[in-house]
Amino acid sequence: MKNLIFTCCLLMVLAMPGSLPAQVKDLYLKVDSKFIVHTMKGGIGASWHALVNDTPLDNDRYDYPVRHVNPRGSAFGGNPPLADTAAWNQLYKHAKWLDLNFIRVEISQNMYEPARDTFDWNNEEMLVLYKILDWCEANHADVFLQQMWGDVAWNSFPGVHPLLSAPRSLDDFANGISTLLEYLTNTKKYTCIKYFSMTNEPPGGTWGYWWSAGSYTGPTITEAWKKLHQTFEARNIKIPISGPDWVSLPGLDTSKINFDPFLGAYDIHSYQGIDEEGEMILSDWARWAHDHKKPFFLTEFGNMNLGWGKDNPEPKSFEAALSNANDIIRGLNSGVDGFNRWSFTNRGDLDGQWQLVKTYDAAAKKYVSAVEPENAAYYGFGIISRFLHKNATTIHWFTEFCIQGVKPAAFKNQDGNIVIFLVNQRQAAVNLHLTLPDQDPKQPFQVYNVTEALVSGNAFRLDPVQSIKGMNKQKNIQLLPKSITVITTYNIKHNDLP
Repeated sequence: MKNLIFTCCLLMVLAMPGSLPAQVKDLYLKVDSKFIVHTMKGGIGASWHALVNDTPLDNDRYDYPVRHVNPRGSAFGGNPPLADTAAWNQLYKHAKWLDLNFIRVEISQNMYEPARDTFDWNNEEMLVLYKILDWCEANHADVFLQQMWGDVAWNSFPGVHPLLSAPRSLDDFANGISTLLEYLTNTKKYTCIKYFSMTNEPPGGTWGYWWSAGSYTGPTITEAWKKLHQTFEARNIKIPISGPDWVSLPGLDTSKINFDPFLGAYDIHSYQGIDEEGEMILSDWARWAHDHKKPFFLTEFGNMNLGWGKDNPEPKSFEAALSNANDIIRGLNSGVDGFNRWSFTNRGDLDGQWQLVKTYDAAAKKYVSAVEPENAAYYGFGIISRFLHKNATTIHWFTEFCIQGVKPAAFKNQDGNIVIFLVNQRQAAVNLHLTLPDQDPKQPFQVYNVTEALVSGNAFRLDPVQSIKGMNKQKNIQLLPKSITVITTYNIKHNDLP
């Protein structure tokens, strides 16, 4: 795998970052911007639900009920009400500031086909979908369109909750999806939809149960991908199908992959935080996908180890932001082609507060009048998303000693600007000794950083804190404890919009 040239000659074996002593460490890092490692096929963004109507589960009606109290999470209804134009404009401005350029947009089949061959293009959820796609189209953001569930009784197996059921008829399943995509691309003229995934987190990874036939013999996931692929070809739909969408960072097991001919992209999810072993798992998937001439995406990531449950604020904490930054950096070093954080909007009242922006007051159970950042999550993500553009090229870096809890990544955007990310999860500051031997000594580099203390107040601005020239020679920069740092040729001010 190409990521192996991101080189650590000797690993300093230390305790976990949170327990490390507070003395300053030294990291010597060289970046060669002419040595191209991998060019991404996507970018970075967040999940953005179009779903509004969360109906009662009525589990007593089914022999095979939903096993979780809040199976769809609180991203349902996370957007402002349709009629609140001012709030939607604020939401759009935040998406623009964050420069979300690769967005996983979630739908379900009952939004557009509530009955067999009966399509509804003008209900509330579809209108929300158009608002999201309109923003993506206008702002050149690529869309990874995700059908989370079918959730249609008319194509479910008897006794199986529609939210869990595999499609009883694959023909109807594939025809419904194809009709939707034809409507969105041919009638609505959206060009931003670049990939389509037919179901969320099916069995096959370390967990997943959104595909069941109960006591009946139902179609396998592979049979469904095959039918969808055949239908797309017959109807001249050029949008690649992505899968397997397995969850919990599943290891690559090629004996399970009998569906490669039907996919145009690979994607998985991760919610445990990515360590060295996880980075190797990503590398294995990326190698497999790239060897088959297909991109590989991390289409959901977060960290459930920091909290999961009703009203839990941990997913929006700065500790979670550090974990997520570490995941992105490890993904870049592993050859991942695109990233989607869970999630952009979220009510935060069912399964933890995963939102980047606050659209809903979970305590008062009402929408807020002003859409504002959840500072730790927002700026902890924005310091990366504002600099990582679509189709960025990762470049070679070398360090003689790795320090556990400190991870670098380096890349060059299509406009030629260089960006170096560093996350320091340690309690200690780290002295970075950075060299870019091939750089013009007159080229200024700007330094940005975020910490929990910096983003805790409303006065925070993501402006450069230092400007450095002569990066062709070694320069010293301090990485603050528990921080995310960007060193870049960009000079982007807080109020600048892409």
